[in-house]
Amino acid sequence: MIDLKRLTRGHGGADAMVRAASEWGFFQVTNHEVSRELMEKMRREQARLFRLPFETKEKAGLLNGSYRWGNPTATSLRHLSWSEAFHVPLATIFDDDYHDFGDLTSLRGVMQEVAEAMSRVANTVAEVLAAKLQTTRTGHGAGVAAATGCDETTCFLRLNRYPTCPFPAETFGMVPHTDSDFLTVLCQDEVGGLQLMKDSRWVAVKPRPDALIVNIGDLFQAWSNNRYKSVEHKVVANAKTDRLSVAYFLCPSYGSLIGTCGEPSPYRAFTFGEYRKRVQEDVRRTGKKIGLLNFLRHSPVQ
Repeated sequence: MIDLKRLTRGHGGADAMVRAASEWGFFQVTNHEVSRELMEKMRREQARLFRLPFETKEKAGLLNGSYRWGNPTATSLRHLSWSEAFHVPLATIFDDDYHDFGDLTSLRGVMQEVAEAMSRVANTVAEVLAAKLQTTRTGHGAGVAAATGCDETTCFLRLNRYPTCPFPAETFGMVPHTDSDFLTVLCQDEVGGLQLMKDSRWVAVKPRPDALIVNIGDLFQAWSNNRYKSVEHKVVANAKTDRLSVAYFLCPSYGSLIGTCGEPSPYRAFTFGEYRKRVQEDVRRTGKKIGLLNFLRHSPVQ
């Protein structure tokens, strides 16, 4: 648990954050200035959004075609994510040509507020973690945004719903995976269900109403030369109640080259677009994500 207010005022916490990023890949932050009132407003908007008929959500071209449900290519329950989501680029949210659909006239404004607030958290955390690496590529303390091209125009907001599942023991709310971004900031509701892999066992992340969850993504692991860990995590299905969450993904542009904080690096240089394309190809071909193993200088993956 990291107190962001103490950290930004120079009262400690950076070393604990580095240990968490290195050993767990996950930590929680408090005093982050993303108000509980704002997140409750976001949940109300989410609930209204997800109550729309399936056909309306599926045709949500006005949200940039961002609606996703389950996994249409799944061949068994163990490959199925029992969930639905809107994965919305920030550039779309802040585009003046954007229009909400139906009667959700307040959705855009709330998403803008949430994106701005979570962006501040993501940038604060990323700057601290980058500075602690004492980077040689861009100079001591140079931030991830300056080094990799991450900014408000390249990031994403994901609104998740995990419906009540009639067979929770046989399926996942979200299948085990690592995140393909630099950094993720997550607000989960009181239902819980997020679990992460630690020492070959699944560990539940207990919900706290005053905390946000932060986890390291694949790109930050590569950029940090494996100092920080992108850890596998999943969401368990729930037989009794729905679950809502909101995630902010700190991403570069697709053309941004993912370099290193210092040489030598175990990874060859690659772009974010190249990485996403390879992940998608592997999932279609093998049913699972291979990820960073593809980009080792001496990759065992053919």
